[in-house]
Amino acid sequence: MTIGVPMPAFETIKKLTEKVTGWSRPKKSALDKLVRPRKPHLFRFKDDGLIPNHPTFPLIVYRGVVGFSEAFDPAAVFEELFQKNGWGDSWRDGIYDYVHYHSRIHEVLGIARGSGKVQLGGKRGRTLTLKAGDVAILPAGTGHQCLSASKDFLVVGAYPPTGKYDECTDVEDHKRAGPWRGSPNECSTLKLRKARLARAPMASPTECLALKQAASSDSIIGCMNMVPT
Repeated sequence: MTIGVPMPAFETIKKLTEKVTGWSRPKKSALDKLVRPRKPHLFRFKDDGLIPNHPTFPLIVYRGVVGFSEAFDPAAVFEELFQKNGWGDSWRDGIYDYVHYHSRIHEVLGIARGSGKVQLGGKRGRTLTLKAGDVAILPAGTGHQCLSASKDFLVVGAYPPTGKYDECTDVEDHKRAGPWRGSPNECSTLKLRKARLARAPMASPTECLALKQAASSDSIIGCMNMVPT
């Protein structure tokens, strides 16, 4: 997974307790109120010889798109929100402190607590400070590395229903990455309408569109499961 230090036992116990009891976990009906309209920030990165990045899809960052309530655990909010939009296998932790990428699957990251300085796209990419409430959608191949973080930095990550998890770090991995492909039958989308994640239903295969180079706040459609072979 895209995690840094081992997940604290407290978070593990808390997550299990929340799932069993429903404590501090928002119901689906409450998610809409926690999501704010935000425009996406798109970043495109070139292959630098070590990190391939994605040749078609950009990194997407939403700043402060999720608000929090004292009634709910912020990590649980992201888990429920991602699950509602078709992203599963979620985890809670940080981000590795070395550059890596996933060549066969996309990844979504939600910042539940604290802040972290994260380098995205490799050494020739961009360094962004991600804060609580931010969401980053990383297409397969996107390099990411945590340079520094607050002590309370907590990230929730999740993945689309198809694709294969891997972790790539070196030149040999780069040689095996790609080529990139995608077809309607392989495409599971996260649809963001006016940047409101909680109201974004999973699109059907026939509704899947490639992410446009210029996105608007009225129609932001991410085809986030273009799985490379």
